[in-house]
Amino acid sequence: MTYSIKEIFFTLQGEGAHSGRAAIFLRFAGCNLWTGREEDRYKAICQFCDTDFVGTDGENGGKYETAEMVANLVDKIWCDHTENQNRKYIVCTGGEPLLQIDAPFIDALHQKGFTIAIESNGTIKAPIGIDWICISPKKGAPILQTSGSELKFVYPQEGFEPQQFESLDFQNFFIQPMDNENYEENLIKCVVFCQTNPKWSLSLQTHKIINIP
Repeated sequence: MTYSIKEIFFTLQGEGAHSGRAAIFLRFAGCNLWTGREEDRYKAICQFCDTDFVGTDGENGGKYETAEMVANLVDKIWCDHTENQNRKYIVCTGGEPLLQIDAPFIDALHQKGFTIAIESNGTIKAPIGIDWICISPKKGAPILQTSGSELKFVYPQEGFEPQQFESLDFQNFFIQPMDNENYEENLIKCVVFCQTNPKWSLSLQTHKIINIP
């Protein structure tokens, strides 16, 4: 399988339970809920995406013919930044990472000692072996991955409420304010929601706050 990757870079995880943790981010190209082209946004299932996942022209982006090629590069990037080999962590995102992640990919990264996290829209079942599964449901899209490490609900989504997911088998439940022209209002709504629904915790995009990739 050829892996189409938009970018790979070293940073801190900005969201959720692992916020602030050193991580490699690997962004796959392509998504099943939006083409990524602005002219198609109005008809997309997910209309609030804030990420460029089109093409393979980002940092370390490209088409990789084997999982080993990806794993070797990821390991090199990690080792270029730190000598610590005990906390290797990679976040696979997109687009939609589960369009491409397969058993050889998982095995190759595990052989390099990485804990593998994904950030997915939940419309595709995750293969066995992923260590941390974060699902962010989108209005109008089915949820097939109904268990995992954290469910992250971007709030608000009109006519789509987070409480409907409370019975699913997730370890953590996060509310994250939608990053649009109403961000400050959305943030207040999220704070109030967490105060009145203590099953949920607030997640902020801290990488944007501190201005890192």
